[in-house]
Amino acid sequence: MNQHLKQLIDLSKVDKEIDAFEPQIEEANYNYEAALAKTQSIESDIENLTNEIKDEELKKAKNELHLAELSQKLEDNSKKSGEIKTEREMKSLQLEEEIAKEQVTFANEEIERLEKIIESKKEQVDAAKVSFAELQSNLETVKAEVDEKLAVINKDRQAVFVKKEKLLSNVNQKGLAFYQKIRRWAKNTTVVTVEDQACMGCHMVISDKIYADVIKAEDITTCPHCGRILHVEASQE
Repeated sequence: MNQHLKQLIDLSKVDKEIDAFEPQIEEANYNYEAALAKTQSIESDIENLTNEIKDEELKKAKNELHLAELSQKLEDNSKKSGEIKTEREMKSLQLEEEIAKEQVTFANEEIERLEKIIESKKEQVDAAKVSFAELQSNLETVKAEVDEKLAVINKDRQAVFVKKEKLLSNVNQKGLAFYQKIRRWAKNTTVVTVEDQACMGCHMVISDKIYADVIKAEDITTCPHCGRILHVEASQE
């Protein structure tokens, strides 16, 4: 087999090994990122609930203030009743009292409703805080496990990088430039095998002459359809 072709085949295998580490890293990080996202989601829920409680408490305070004003008004009307001189004044005062009493009833009902909402939201906050504390503790454990996995992966990846550097120091530069040009678009299918006289990159059948050239492996042969570098496995050869 042509020495330059063998170098490119070996280089393509090493590149595949290097690229194979990315999914491993993503998988290792996924559990931590999922746990972190859940923790952040609960933290956001707590913040939103806390803000909602503040809004409800503000509404309650406004109703309590209004209730105090109505109570004062009823008290003032009670004092005025002794000073009424005409029937018209009496009816007017009675109407004011009726309206004020209706507003007092509504304010009390609204305060009671708001108190129930506030209590419910506080219970949700307490439950969320418990979940948050549990997730926070679990997050540290997950992080430690992920860091351990990544340390192993990075160690293995570094070993492959060393292997690649050794290969690059011996690869023919012209052949390397050709290989890198194809790899920019073909990625890990830059160098592919030929099976049943078909390119395993584009799965198109190649001619007898090109197939013969691939089998001889005296030079670097590319697929006439897609441009990938072709070779056959030793068993086929």
